[in-house]
Amino acid sequence: MTRSVLITGCSSGIGHHAAHAMKARGWRVFATCRAEEDAARLREEGLESWALDLASTDSIAAGIERALEETGGTLDGLFNNGAYAQPGAIEDLPTDALRAIFEVNFFGWHELTRRVLPVMRKQGHGRILQNSSILGFVALRMRGAYNSTKFALEGYTDTLRLELDGSGIHIALIEPGPVTTKIRVNSQKHYERWIDRRGSYWGKFYETVMEPRLYAPEGGKPDPGELNCEATTKATLHFFEARRPRLHYPVTTPTWAMAIFKRTLPPRLVDRIAIRV
Repeated sequence: MTRSVLITGCSSGIGHHAAHAMKARGWRVFATCRAEEDAARLREEGLESWALDLASTDSIAAGIERALEETGGTLDGLFNNGAYAQPGAIEDLPTDALRAIFEVNFFGWHELTRRVLPVMRKQGHGRILQNSSILGFVALRMRGAYNSTKFALEGYTDTLRLELDGSGIHIALIEPGPVTTKIRVNSQKHYERWIDRRGSYWGKFYETVMEPRLYAPEGGKPDPGELNCEATTKATLHFFEARRPRLHYPVTTPTWAMAIFKRTLPPRLVDRIAIRV
């Protein structure tokens, strides 16, 4: 029988690339995204797609219900991928800004996962891939909100893996470093909504260091070690298709390097390296 997978955040980047690649390999892919106009574009590209807004419990419920209706009540895979970044220093982030990003990057994933797990337990198998980040185990300045959601996701996933032992359900983390996507461009509106740089201690830093990078033209100079989405899709395919999938999938040289630094170097030295990034 055709294997099925639901992927969130497919409007562009990692989710978009993975959806097309898995469809090409014979998977039945439900490529969801927040906005209906993006879902319409994906349908034109030949994907089965509909809107699934991770900030809406009703949208999540409708999205998973539709997938199960399409398959007759089964689902082989879930790729939790949809997320966004919130630039800015922690002291400049209103609490509502943190609530908003956790709603999408963490609570929405939990809601979707809880709705999928009974299905997978009943059928006796399933695979759930969580798109974390190098920022899930190494903190960088001006990324505190995103860091926090990904650090939370790492602990959540490691715990759930223990609780799924013996169930036939595999769960793993993919941890990309710099990958060519639209996450920087998409984060601009969140920066503009929540950060008041004029009244901030960090105002000069925003103006001279962060904003030139945040608003740099697309297609400009890549970050050191940056790869395209083929690298993340390769890891994604291994997780969903390998007989014995891994627990963690570090992607890009910076991710591997920082993982080694975290294990071998004193924390203060790791801090000095992170401050220079």
